[in-house]
Amino acid sequence: MGVKRIAAVNRRTAETDIGVKVNVDGTGKSDIATGVGFFDHMLHQVARHGLMDLAIRAEGDVHVDDHHTVEDVGIVLGQTLAEAVGEKTGMVRYASVYTPMDEALSRVILDFSGRPFLHFDVNYTAHTVGDFDVQLVEEFFRAVAVHGGITLHMTTLYGKNDHHIIETLFKAFGRAVDQATRIDKRIQGPMSTKESL
Repeated sequence: MGVKRIAAVNRRTAETDIGVKVNVDGTGKSDIATGVGFFDHMLHQVARHGLMDLAIRAEGDVHVDDHHTVEDVGIVLGQTLAEAVGEKTGMVRYASVYTPMDEALSRVILDFSGRPFLHFDVNYTAHTVGDFDVQLVEEFFRAVAVHGGITLHMTTLYGKNDHHIIETLFKAFGRAVDQATRIDKRIQGPMSTKESL
């Protein structure tokens, strides 16, 4: 493979203490503990379906709510992905993925452009899945996009079960990262006519 695309980032604030390590050329191994059970389940999906090795440790003020922990994990994951892909030499850069789960179908399209943007078009049927606030999904992916320098478009085309809807988004994101970070030997330098990303 050549250069190992592995990175680790730690971030501590008054609200959270987070460490993330990623190998984008991994096999889908995950070691994740954020203190937010449903969120851990979704992050395992990113690793497994994205074929990346992902370790995440987070301690946060979940006695307040899960918001700071979920958003800050997104910040650090975005930073870690950006560091792991580096100059993006030979990297495909783009991906477009549809992922179903039973009655739900979502589409994730992304570009490791260096220009952060999130378009999030997802409708839920309730406010929570268990104790997890569904609004935090958008906050998480916004943080990943902004701090990873990723243009990210996420759309749920249809679905009735909020667990299924959210899981399609996390699985599709993992698959899209896997596709976009693949190396194509035909690509010289970054995939850009500017020769820089």
